[in-house]
Amino acid sequence: MNDTFLDYIIKALVLFTAVPIHECAHAWAAEKMGDDTGRQQGRITLNPFAHLTLMGSIMMLLVGFGWGKPVMIDPRNFKNPKKGMVLSSLAGPASNFVMAFLAMIVSKVMMIIAAVNGDETFSYLSLAFLYVVLINISLGVFNFLPIPPLDGSKIFNAILPERWYFTIMKYENFIFIGLIVLLYSGLLDSPLNFCEMKVIEAMDFLTGWVDLLAEKLIA
Repeated sequence: MNDTFLDYIIKALVLFTAVPIHECAHAWAAEKMGDDTGRQQGRITLNPFAHLTLMGSIMMLLVGFGWGKPVMIDPRNFKNPKKGMVLSSLAGPASNFVMAFLAMIVSKVMMIIAAVNGDETFSYLSLAFLYVVLINISLGVFNFLPIPPLDGSKIFNAILPERWYFTIMKYENFIFIGLIVLLYSGLLDSPLNFCEMKVIEAMDFLTGWVDLLAEKLIA
């Protein structure tokens, strides 16, 4: 199979799983803390078409990162607005890291099966799940940037004085355009790659028990 075609298939798979789960996690966490705005807008669902945007989807398919339709959250419904915003914002990237962790386990298991059986099909499956790991980690790290409208900005802004917060929000659209420019210029590549590698190393360590199992099976 053509590598480019396979690349698009995997990106589409991640697009229709990672992004909906990410956005659904925001709405679900917000509801658990008292804000049911997401449920009223039909966002507590894994139906990808409730969460995807055209531009964010195109970006995911073309360059490997993208975004979904932001979940509307009303902090006035939280008992503790700042805590509610932080936790509901954390839920999205956290869901990406959980998916990456599970996909890494599956990737390693597929590689073990390929080594034991000598079946290349499982090698391809292992690589496919590894790609899912990398994209989910990339999405999680990217969304932690403290730049509007990314999740990291909502976490960071929770500790800012309100007047600073509202000043930043007035220029949210311009800041986001600046973020896209920075991404295309490559200026964010080094810090993002560094953070992604650290998360990958942590995931590899946490799934080390799979490697130990492989050694016993193959020995």
